[in-house]
Amino acid sequence: MKNYFGYTDKVCVVTGASSGMGKATVETLVDLGAKVYAIDLNPCEVDGITEFIKCNLANKSEIDLAFEQIPEHINCFFGVAGLSGAKTDYRTTFDCNYTANMYITLNYLKTRMSKGGAIVYCTSTAGLEWKKFKKEQNKVVHAKTWEEVQELTKKLAASAPATFAYMYSKRCASQFACEQSVEFAKLGIRINNVLPGSTDTGMKQEFQDMVGSEEGLIAQAGLAGRLATPEEMAYPMVFLNSEMASFISGLDMVVDYTDTCLKVLGLKKNLEAVSATNPIICALAKKMLSKEAKTKALKPGSSEK
Repeated sequence: MKNYFGYTDKVCVVTGASSGMGKATVETLVDLGAKVYAIDLNPCEVDGITEFIKCNLANKSEIDLAFEQIPEHINCFFGVAGLSGAKTDYRTTFDCNYTANMYITLNYLKTRMSKGGAIVYCTSTAGLEWKKFKKEQNKVVHAKTWEEVQELTKKLAASAPATFAYMYSKRCASQFACEQSVEFAKLGIRINNVLPGSTDTGMKQEFQDMVGSEEGLIAQAGLAGRLATPEEMAYPMVFLNSEMASFISGLDMVVDYTDTCLKVLGLKKNLEAVSATNPIICALAKKMLSKEAKTKALKPGSSEK
């Protein structure tokens, strides 16, 4: 059978490689014969990877050290790592989800990739409204350095709930993918973006707590009646970076089993069509989340007195 995907011996870098969609991506790439450099904080226990590199993607210095261990020429990059904000602060969440991808793309991929290279970011359907809220994202997305991004998001990091960093970072990442796909096309390098719907990963409980129940989470998976598997998100990413997708670039591939279609057709309310940076909305959300946290802590069985 012809090698349609064309991954044999290609150098592929995958972030968030140790669990969920990232691990499923690594497993698929190994099966297809790629040389996989797996980046994560936790060990990547997938047989056949070329190298595991421990790295905190919210730390610029650690990213620099990680790329010292990766070959000078990179064929494909998969930016899969992400945080929900449920267990991390705003700064860490935003930098892992957005700033790291921006920094890696502009400082490493642009110089280490050549014609025929391919990049895919794993954002989220939470980033779908990026076109509507471009004014909120423009300054951040157009910043060229890690330090500029941190300065521009400093006020948000101090005032907004950490979970709001998830939506905002995904919108920034989606806009960044679109704009950079045009710039990288001049170099013959493709950039695409996969926007997953509700998926059964290690962060399932975090997202479930945000929406209130497992049923609420499943309701965000369109008409599937279940959550997606990590593989069902990994396969589209592997496809987009393969030779099978050689004429696809600048695509927002929504993988949510009609959930977005339901919203577009007016058959379902779009709860994500809200500002992620408005000070009043951020303050109200932070107050509400703080109240919910205190209520939970004071329930019978809680250790808080």
